[in-house]
Amino acid sequence: MPKNAGGGSSSKKPLPSQDKDDDGSNIIFGDDKPKKKNKKISATATQQDDATYPSGQEAPKKPDTRALIGGASWTGKLPVNLLSEHCQKQKWGKPDYTMTKTPSGFLSSVILKSTDPKTKEVVTLPPFVLPPTYRDVATQSTAVEARHFAATYALFRVCSMRNIHMMLPPNYRDLWKGEFEMSKEDDIKAGRAWMYAADPFAAKQSQDESQAQKVRKKAEEEKKRSQEAAQSININLASGLTVTASGKTLAKGWLQAPKLEMGKRNRTQVEELIRRNAVWNPHGTDFPRSQIEDTINKIQGLGFRPSHVEEAIANCKDREEVLEWLLIHVPEDDLPAWSLPEGYTAGISMASGNLKRDAAIARLAEAGYSIDLCTKEFDGCGGDEGRAAEALQSNLVSSNTVNISALDLTDNDSMQTWKGEQETLDAIFGHRCTATSTSVVEVSLQVEHLAACKLRIRRSMSYPKTPPTLGVISSKIPAYIRLSATRQLLIYADSNLLGEPMIFNLVDWLENELPRIFENPGKLRDVTAAITGPSSSENSSKKRQVDVKHRPVGKGWKSGTAESLEVYNQWRSRQDTPKQQKMLAQRQTLPAWKQKEAIIKAVNENQVTIISGETGSGKSTQAVQFILDDLFQRQLGASANLICTQPRRISALGLADRVSDERCMVVGDEVGYAIRGESKNKAGRTKITFVTTGVLLRRLQTSGGRTEDVVAALADVSHVVIDEVHERSLDTDFLLVLLRDVLSNRRDLKVILMSATLDATVFEDYFKRSSSVGKVNIEGRTYPVEDIYLDDIVRSTGFVPRYHHQDHVSEDPRDHGSDVAKSIQNLGMNINYDLIASCVKHIDSQLDTEDGGILIFLPGVVEINRTLDAIRALPNMHPLPLHASLLPSEQRRVFPLPPRGKRKVIAATNIAETSITIEDIVAVIDCGKVKETSFDPQNNMVKLEEVWASRAACKQRRGRAGRVRAGKCYKLYTRNAESKMTERPEPEIRRVPLEQLCLSVKAMGVQDISDFLKSALTPPETLAVGTAIELLRRIGALENNEMTALGRHLSMIPADLRCGKLMVYGATFGCFESCLTIAAILTVKSPFVSPQNKREESKAARSSFARNEGDLICDLRAYNEWSSMKSGSNYRDQRFWCEHHFLSSQTLQDISSNRSQYLSSLQDAGFLPPQYQPDTYMSLNAQNNNTALIRALVAGAFNPQLARIEFPDRKFAPSVSGTVELDPEARTIKFFNQENGRIFVHPSSTLFDAQGFVGNSIYMSYFSKMATSKVFMRELTPFNAYALLLFGGPITLDTLGRGLMVDGWLKLRGWARIGVLVSRLRMMLDDVLAKKIENPSLDVAGSEVVVAVRKLVEFGGMDR
Repeated sequence: MPKNAGGGSSSKKPLPSQDKDDDGSNIIFGDDKPKKKNKKISATATQQDDATYPSGQEAPKKPDTRALIGGASWTGKLPVNLLSEHCQKQKWGKPDYTMTKTPSGFLSSVILKSTDPKTKEVVTLPPFVLPPTYRDVATQSTAVEARHFAATYALFRVCSMRNIHMMLPPNYRDLWKGEFEMSKEDDIKAGRAWMYAADPFAAKQSQDESQAQKVRKKAEEEKKRSQEAAQSININLASGLTVTASGKTLAKGWLQAPKLEMGKRNRTQVEELIRRNAVWNPHGTDFPRSQIEDTINKIQGLGFRPSHVEEAIANCKDREEVLEWLLIHVPEDDLPAWSLPEGYTAGISMASGNLKRDAAIARLAEAGYSIDLCTKEFDGCGGDEGRAAEALQSNLVSSNTVNISALDLTDNDSMQTWKGEQETLDAIFGHRCTATSTSVVEVSLQVEHLAACKLRIRRSMSYPKTPPTLGVISSKIPAYIRLSATRQLLIYADSNLLGEPMIFNLVDWLENELPRIFENPGKLRDVTAAITGPSSSENSSKKRQVDVKHRPVGKGWKSGTAESLEVYNQWRSRQDTPKQQKMLAQRQTLPAWKQKEAIIKAVNENQVTIISGETGSGKSTQAVQFILDDLFQRQLGASANLICTQPRRISALGLADRVSDERCMVVGDEVGYAIRGESKNKAGRTKITFVTTGVLLRRLQTSGGRTEDVVAALADVSHVVIDEVHERSLDTDFLLVLLRDVLSNRRDLKVILMSATLDATVFEDYFKRSSSVGKVNIEGRTYPVEDIYLDDIVRSTGFVPRYHHQDHVSEDPRDHGSDVAKSIQNLGMNINYDLIASCVKHIDSQLDTEDGGILIFLPGVVEINRTLDAIRALPNMHPLPLHASLLPSEQRRVFPLPPRGKRKVIAATNIAETSITIEDIVAVIDCGKVKETSFDPQNNMVKLEEVWASRAACKQRRGRAGRVRAGKCYKLYTRNAESKMTERPEPEIRRVPLEQLCLSVKAMGVQDISDFLKSALTPPETLAVGTAIELLRRIGALENNEMTALGRHLSMIPADLRCGKLMVYGATFGCFESCLTIAAILTVKSPFVSPQNKREESKAARSSFARNEGDLICDLRAYNEWSSMKSGSNYRDQRFWCEHHFLSSQTLQDISSNRSQYLSSLQDAGFLPPQYQPDTYMSLNAQNNNTALIRALVAGAFNPQLARIEFPDRKFAPSVSGTVELDPEARTIKFFNQENGRIFVHPSSTLFDAQGFVGNSIYMSYFSKMATSKVFMRELTPFNAYALLLFGGPITLDTLGRGLMVDGWLKLRGWARIGVLVSRLRMMLDDVLAKKIENPSLDVAGSEVVVAVRKLVEFGGMDR
């Protein structure tokens, strides 16, 4: 009996038998095992007393049902009877009662049904159940009381507006006006007044129609808003993507665009990689509050759910990143239509020979889990579908798992409970409930405004102590929403239903809550593991590590410190030694010694000192010693730290050796050096350090972008000496800009500029605005040098050229004797190596038995090698090369005396012009040429071109012959040619493209590159700077005005940016040697030759190497085959092989030489280890034969120099085996680039007659182009769509669902999600490059990101 408001009897009574008045009720019983004890609210008078009665005394009689429900004096009707009569009057079906036994008692509910007299359709209402907050009120001691309680509540639900409660027994009357009325008030406040309608069937129909109308209206509003937003939204994504809506005028262009596809396995792997490793909002920036509402509205207008947008905002820094996050994380079956591929349909597709296994996995996946995860769990559970389902559910709600082993419920008990509950479910749900096996039941859910769905319930081993395995099944509801509903349902069951049969309550809860979950499914990350499989935790909060670099600390200028005294005493003690005295005497003979005091005074009194001195004056070796000795004497030695820059490594090495000798010290102690890849110095001990200009620049570049950062980087430096400043290299001009800013912030820093041919006024004007400037001039001390010009050389040597050059005439024949004039005319403008050899032979005969070396100035390494080959034919010669590509140990070989009986002959580039002294040189041969960096605008290529040297440079070369005694300078040019030479070389900053300089400036951290370069000694043109910055953006070195990891690599490699980029990619993707060779080929030229009379044979020979993969792959194969053959054959066989394949042996040699130079530069830059060998560093070359990958990297390096291939309409022809597609004719294939529109393949290309291209290539990269009657492209390499996406320009998404656009003009029909995946993958690749730049020895070729990128470009995105 219900609890009476006024209390009740405390006596206990036996349980009465069922009264016959209740026969009209249809009773349904359920069974259960007790879980926990709950408070009972039925009258204690109905409980049986445990006390025993005295012997002979009878127990009281059990009351009947009427007395139990209404009391002993009740004569009215009981609630069950009243409800039955009401249903009969309303022509409803007979009420059904559910019954559940719990540890606290019994719970019952009423189910009403109604049959449509016309359609005979039966409508069943959900059970009338009090809310969980009133659950203790509904629990009764006996089943009879529970049934009458349920009848009373059912009457209240349909008759609460009537005074029918006056007909009820007293206790039920109190419930009607008490707890039932309060529950009704709560429901009305919550908007559920329809639950208390007199006709519940009509109310249910009206409510369903209302809900359906709301859903339809909302869908229409969202569709309208989406259409409006799609026309106006233009959002740039964080990784360089842009979402835009293009007009319909582009429909034709999209229709002709290539189709982009990605295999499911590839896509899943990339998605998992990005979810696991991608960094969102790396700096923890708060999303702007003022933009949150607008962002939600705009992105919701694109078709995303508000809850998803809110979750994305919590993880991202701005609107751009929010949209990208959504396109990555929202499951594909819930993405907006515009972001899906053409003809997309959600579903499961598998291919296997085991149909039973496939069917089981498909059933598991129907609940929304990923097919891959289902396969993994099914196989892991030994093919047990039930265990696999439990494992999947555990993965979904891992925090809510129950320790089954701790439960004391047998499987038999669980099965009995399960069977009993099935009978109840059959009675309640009828045909809606289907048992698919003894342990699995499916119940169709009645949620009319949502797509048809059902709940699959699989009995767990310990049910109902643990929840069953659940799954919401529907092909129309997105998988993650179904999983979210399952997850919330399991949490509800775990909190409220454990220990009692719960399936009916689960169905009831889900039918009520599913619309809410559909609108707000919760956080995507809660179900991500179930959709995609387990992975590492979300990296949203991961921050990029910022290296805190060590900065030097200055010691100040305090005199007489203990350290300074110690240094002074050590220096003083050395001065009186015989060795030091002898060396001092030699130093005093130098002209610079006479200016010692002037130099010291100028340095001490000014921030900037300009020292000019003739060759041989000793300025480079003496000035730094004067300054240091003065500091020692003033007991400031502890503060002394002189950095002296040199333009070349050999200069730094030679000066360090010479100054150390003069101070009677070993290199690396008081005097040291630092060049790329090698250094000898001791921190705190070394006072003079000779460095290359680049080494000092890199020290400043890594300090940071602010002036105070550069100042801090020089905190421990007292003096900066810039030698050979007249050369005006990019590095030197860059350094001068930095130092001028530093001087205004650090007044104690001294800068000394030195040169032999210095225009002091230019430098004085540059520095005097912010600093005081002093000047010192040192007279030279060189011996007389006799100039011998070309006509005199020809006359004295009697040289006659072997070849006649008609196209070049160097002089007017009337100026010379007829024979000499003819010889000069025949020589032409090129270097004649036979003439050089004749000149060497003449000098040797002139010197006869006298000692003395010969120094030959040549423009480059190739010319040096050819000259040495010619000299080796002469007897008693000791030929040596000298150029920047040699190792320091090889460069030092030029200083010692030659073997007895031999004459030293050094063939050198202009590195021998200044700063180094080779003591025994008495004769100089000057070809008058130099290789200078220049820019060829026709192919946008930085090249070293051979040009005439300046008169200042030739003067420096001449001076090398008079350093130790009177000498001669043999000039391989005429007086007239000399008069036409420029006085000084043009500063590099004005004659070369500025991409490399701008990159170096950016590498230092400067924000405004253009403004920075305006402060240079000779500012470059603004247009040139702007063009350079734009190119840096397009090649991927700059992004959002910040330097990328690729840009940092390129700033360290002294090569054309495209070649440098190719080498960086090669080392990253494991095909370094191949990319190195291609870079060398591009710097030289193709090794193939095409004689006029053998064009067809030459073309056929080249095609045998090409295999339709492009010109560069063809050249690469030819070089590799020549290189392999060269090591195992003689020169004659090599020459024959080259002639047979129409290859130039000399060009192949030049390519090999360039490879060596690039390799040396990369080692100097620290990009490669000094001991690098291809066979010892296999990871760098594991993909050397992967031509698909190499072609993609070439395309990436050449970007944006690429063309779109447009194929003609396909044609077919009948054949024996059926219709076959015909290859298009080469002339019908068209090519288009962004600048010129239609462009043509050059006839010399291996692809000129191509009818198709390898590897589904639809684009063509080119290195150069030329315009004659048409615009032709050369050095061609075909590549596929993924190479374009991964290495091309920025990606744009079209919100009308037509596809992607790359670099603003290349269209691809495809899935928007692919664009975001690729864009994020590009960002992760940039992170890989950043790691490699921090640790060049790091092997990244096997990293997940690199492997994923390689697979995409190698297989065109398809699964293999």
